[in-house]
This record gives sequence, C-alpha cells and structure tokens, in this order.
Amino acid sequence: MRKGIHPDYELTTIRCACGNEIVTRSTVKELTVQVCSKCHPFFTGKQKMLDETGRVEKFNKKYDKYMKKEQ
Repeated sequence: MRKGIHPDYELTTIRCACGNEIVTRSTVKELTVQVCSKCHPFFTGKQKMLDETGRVEKFNKKYDKYMKKEQ
C-alpha cells in the first residue's frame, strides 16, 4: 500500500439520539445516529415513533378531517 494516501484510522465516538455512546474505530472522528442497537425496535421489542420533521403531525393534520367524516 502506498504511504500518505489513506485516511487515519482512529478512535471514534458514535452518539445516538437516545444518549447511548459507542466507542469504536473509524476514519470519521465523531458520528451521530438516530437509532442504535440499544433503542432500535427490533432489539427492544417496543415500537417507537420517530418524527424528525413533523411528518406525523403533517399527516394527521392532512388526513384527520377525512377520518372524522367516515366515522
């Protein structure tokens, strides 16, 4: 392998939105993720609604009036 063309492989901290931190090695210094193995529904067995940009509220606002008419 040629010297000087590869990025440094150093310790990395991965931070989840739930507050969990994982220390590993990567070429990126710090990473942030929305879901990790500690809070992911597949591993916890609980359903969790993620709403970053108000999509759930936007959907409810748009279609709630139609749902009330049908009932």
